[in-house]
This record gives sequence, structure tokens and C-alpha cells, in this order.
Amino acid sequence: MHWDFALILLVLATAVPLLGRRRIRRLMEAPSTTKTDRLVLYASTIAFQWIAVAVILWRTHAHALSLASLGLAVPKPGLALITGIVLSALILVNQVIALRRLADHREGSAQGILPHLALKVFPQDGVERLGFTALVSTVAICEELIYRGFAQRVFQDWATNWAGVLVAVCIGVIGSAAMFSLAHLYQGPRGLASTFVVGLLFSIVRAFTGSLVPASAAHFVADITAGFMAPGRLKSALARSRPTESLD
Repeated sequence: MHWDFALILLVLATAVPLLGRRRIRRLMEAPSTTKTDRLVLYASTIAFQWIAVAVILWRTHAHALSLASLGLAVPKPGLALITGIVLSALILVNQVIALRRLADHREGSAQGILPHLALKVFPQDGVERLGFTALVSTVAICEELIYRGFAQRVFQDWATNWAGVLVAVCIGVIGSAAMFSLAHLYQGPRGLASTFVVGLLFSIVRAFTGSLVPASAAHFVADITAGFMAPGRLKSALARSRPTESLD
């Protein structure tokens, strides 16, 4: 493994999770967030992710790693299209069911860090929804390239040096999912587990289709659905669980 690839993976596995966790802790400690706070958060996240992608593309180009090898191609358009539609539909159904359960306030679903964090970062009006859409579009492209494109390829190529093709592919899938899960350290143990499962699914799809397109589409659907639908349902659920407290 090239030293710069190893350095990038190290940053993704340590600095990104720790900095993200610290940032989220500060948000949780604040009594509330303003419109400006949310828009600045969206803009700074967009900038960071595109800078990370620029660094990765710079170093992969330096080592003659093709865009196709990073999943930035559609070698089988029909397969990618069908897989993308099916995966996005499954993710959409899962999100809607989860949000309905949240609105019903079953099994303490409104408790924990994520509902309270979502109320502070998800959009509250039309302008914020535009900014959030730009953020979700960026995340769907950049995180897939970072984790399913770069990290998965690096782990797979590294394993190819001492293992068979199938084992190398499996190591690439698992390594990518683990890195993706670590990036969501701020969600706690339950969030880490669920993100790891989603990461596995997306990594398998990337290996199966040879393209980032299906996973990027599903990633966009998951985040935009949560961002647009969750705030109202969360406020309703939290109001029922703590009727005497203000949510503003």
C-alpha cells in the first residue's frame, strides 16, 4: 500500500471520527441552533467533503489509478440502473417505516442523541431545504467516492497482494464498511452498528455493479427523506414524550 494512501486511510479512521464527534458534542451542548448556524454547517461540510475528494483524486491520479477503478464509471448501465432503482426503493421504504415508528413514539424511539441532533441540523424552511439539498447531493457523491470508491479499492488492492480475488473483494467490502461506520462515531454504538450494515450493503452493490451510481442514488434518497420528513415527526414525538418542555 502506498504511504499516501495509508495516510489518507489513517486520517479517515481517526481524525474524521474524532473531529466529527467533537463538533456534534458542541451542537448538542447548545440550547438551540439558528438558521445561520445550520446554513454555515451545511456550507462547511460541503467544502470539507469536496476538499477531501480533491486530495483523493490528486493522489490516485499520481499513482495512475483510473477513475473507472474508483467506481466513477458505469460498465454495465442496465445493471446499474436496475440495482440503483431497487436499492433506492428499499432505502426509501425503510426510511418511511422508521419515521412512522418515530411518529408513533414506539419503544422510546424519540430518545437518544439522533432525534435531538436532527432537530438542530435538519432544515426548517425553504432556504434551508435548498442548502440541505446541496449538502445531501455532495454527501451522496463525495462519501461514496471516499469510502466505496477509494477506501474499498485500496483495501481490495492491498489484499490482492496476499489473498485470492474473492477474499480481496470481501476485505475491500468489509474495510470500506468499517471506515464508513467510524465516520459516524457520533451516533453512538447503535448508530455505528446500523451504519456498518448500510455500509456493507452499499459496498456489496459497488463491487457487484462496478459503479458508485446505485449507492450514490440510494444514499441521496436516504438523507433527503430523513432531512425533509423527520423534523415535523420528531417534534411531534418529543412533544408527546416530554409535553412540559419546549422544543424550540
